[in-house]
Parts: sequence; C-alpha cells; structure tokens
Amino acid sequence: MKMADAMQAVLDRYPDALYVSTCGYISRDLFNLKDSSNNFYLLGSMGMAAPVALGLALTHPDKTVVAFDGDGSFLMNLGVIAMITSERPQNLVHVVLDNRSYESTGGQKPARFENMVQVALAAGYQHAYQMEQPSEMESAEQSNGLTFVHALIDPRTEKIGKRIEWTPQQLVARFRLNSERG
Repeated sequence: MKMADAMQAVLDRYPDALYVSTCGYISRDLFNLKDSSNNFYLLGSMGMAAPVALGLALTHPDKTVVAFDGDGSFLMNLGVIAMITSERPQNLVHVVLDNRSYESTGGQKPARFENMVQVALAAGYQHAYQMEQPSEMESAEQSNGLTFVHALIDPRTEKIGKRIEWTPQQLVARFRLNSERG
C-alpha cells in the first residue's frame, strides 16, 4: 500500500480530527494530501508526534486526535506508549506508517518489532489493528477508545511532494487558533 493511500484512508475515517504528523516525509505527505489548520506538522522533531498528540487528546477530550508516526520515529521514542496507556485518552488514534526504513534520512533500516499490534495491546492500547490495504481502515471496528494502527507501507517509488510552506511560528499560530475555536 502506498503511504498516501494509507493516510487518505485515515483522513476519510476521521475527517474532523486534529492531526499531528512526525517530521520528514510524513508531514510533507499530509501537507500535500490535505493541508488544514487541523494539521500540526512537526518539523525536525522526530519521535515527538505521539507525545504532542497525547497532550492534545488530554486537553481536547471532545475531539479525535490522530498521530501520524513513522516506524523509526515510533521506535525512537518508544517510552511514550507507557505514558499514553497510563493516561488512556479515549480520543487518541496512533497510526504508525511502517515502510521499514528511515526514509527521510536516506533509507536506513530501523530496529523492528515482530508484531507491533501485539506490542500495542500488551502495552495497554484498547484497540490495535494492522492495515495492509486502505479498505481495512474502513472495515476496522468503529469503536471509541485508545487505538493503535500499524499500517504496512510499500517503499516509496513516487516523487516526494512539495515542502510545507508554513514556518513553525505560523503552524503554531494557525493550529492554536483553530483548536481553540472548536
């Protein structure tokens, strides 16, 4: 499955969510798919999408919050799953887009878990799914609660989209204004 197809399936499933995307190509992909003031693109903050999303989920319990994480950035800050599962926000969806490489930095191979879904469930996520096709996001159980999605992504063959045109200060300002409104 292509990265864009997996991300679009999540965007379709949670159209009104607040999104936090990890640094590098994942943020660029989200920006090129659907730039929105609901999106908070992390620029140069590898491993921080899940902690930022956790903070948003706790401060905005009435909104669904989705973290788009990469496999490398997820593993870089693995300790965050203990914090997430101890807080158990019912509105957090943690999506790990797994192409089995640190794509943005040259394609190095990260360490791996044999089964991330089992790791997430053992850590305390209420729901955990593996997604190999976009249609699996649609058919996953429509349930509330702390959710983990392990999306298996093919290595990229297409060109990277354009860079995010917002400065970090602009991103913070537009996201803050939007999240305070709703």
